Amino acid sequence: MNLNSIPAFQDNYIWVLNNDDGRCLIVDPGEAAPVLRALEENQWQPEAILLTHHHNDHVGGVKALRQHFPDVVVYGPEETQDKGTTQIVKEGDVISVLGHDFSVFATPGHTLGHICFFSSPYLFCGDTLFSGGCGRLFEGTASQMYQSFCKINALPDDTVICCAHEYTLGNMKFAISILPQDPALNEYYRKVNELRAKNQKTPPVILKNERQINLFLRTEDTDLIDVINQETKLQHPEERFAWLRSKKDNF
Repeated sequence: MNLNSIPAFQDNYIWVLNNDDGRCLIVDPGEAAPVLRALEENQWQPEAILLTHHHNDHVGGVKALRQHFPDVVVYGPEETQDKGTTQIVKEGDVISVLGHDFSVFATPGHTLGHICFFSSPYLFCGDTLFSGGCGRLFEGTASQMYQSFCKINALPDDTVICCAHEYTLGNMKFAISILPQDPALNEYYRKVNELRAKNQKTPPVILKNERQINLFLRTEDTDLIDVINQETKLQHPEERFAWLRSKKDNF
């Protein structure tokens, strides 16, 4: 399978996996027009659409795409049932698309019904994990999001994380504000600055690398714990996760 990204809106990425024969799947098409252009330019034939959650910038293009491709199967969580989904999927389900199996797991936090799709090495995580950060808690709790991060963190080192937004630079500015002397954060911040100055994208990212630069994956890190302890004593990693999310909300 070949991985492609289609820019949408101001900072969205719509992901496409295609086989060499031109069959493809589309992930979180927030708008139809850029997808239709890409399908025509590359002569791709969509077999399925995967939806991670119900927000319009992830589902807004589904109905128009289904008008053009009425046979396409749309997989999504229950919260997307009125957004064009044809097959509801949930934690533990495995779907087969393009000859590959995709595992579905629940990742509540950003929304209550948010899910991710994983077919090694690709993880489509919607608005759960961003490079250097985590999704905003619109419906769920920090505890739920922490558990969702634990599921992602349990995946193999070489997992290719396909997140849905270009938020990396802002996330790294926040991370540097918490641990200004951290060498891994500073090096990645420099790299991200260079990429964005050239208008180049930062995702996808590799989980092994993300573990080094994403503070939300580093809740057991002694340097981070020392910083938190200057303000408050938190015994549990999920409490430290909540502390980070609160700081980010007000950053």
